[in-house]
Amino acid sequence: GAKENIRRSLVKRGCEVLTLPAHTPAGEVLSYSPDGIMLSNGPGDPAENTQIIHEIGKLYQSGVPIFGICLGHQLLALSQGGKTVKLKYGHRGVNQPVRDLSGVRTYITSQNHGYAVDGDSLPAGKVRFINANDGTCEGIDYPDLRAFTVQFHPEACTGPKDTSFLFDQFVDLMKGGDR
Repeated sequence: GAKENIRRSLVKRGCEVLTLPAHTPAGEVLSYSPDGIMLSNGPGDPAENTQIIHEIGKLYQSGVPIFGICLGHQLLALSQGGKTVKLKYGHRGVNQPVRDLSGVRTYITSQNHGYAVDGDSLPAGKVRFINANDGTCEGIDYPDLRAFTVQFHPEACTGPKDTSFLFDQFVDLMKGGDR
């Protein structure tokens, strides 16, 4: 389910990318000694992926920097005790406004999902981005363990590339910087 442009966005920033199947156990992922872990997009109801959620919880506890996009965003939240909800109308298209709560910016993003993380259900992490139309959670920072996730697609090239800076932030985390 991973988009090729996620890989290209990381390679463009000097990363070597190893792609593994979604069901790869955390121990195997960590055996490669990764500098960072990308949790990519995918289809379906995120809550149905119970074994993957369990393994992501182990990855989170490892302290390796994590960046999650779309389904990866939802699965990391679920692994930390958060909940997801089915949206009455999914977010689809290249013109979804997302507000950054850490500043004053609103970004135009590309999205394609029918579920959202319930931002009020998060025992860990802090909501950073919200959908400007309906207020749903669009991104979470997990500063204690150097992880962050977004519901939208910063790798999308169908229009504005306003959020491609998130890949730079992930590379900085892998180099030992702060988010």
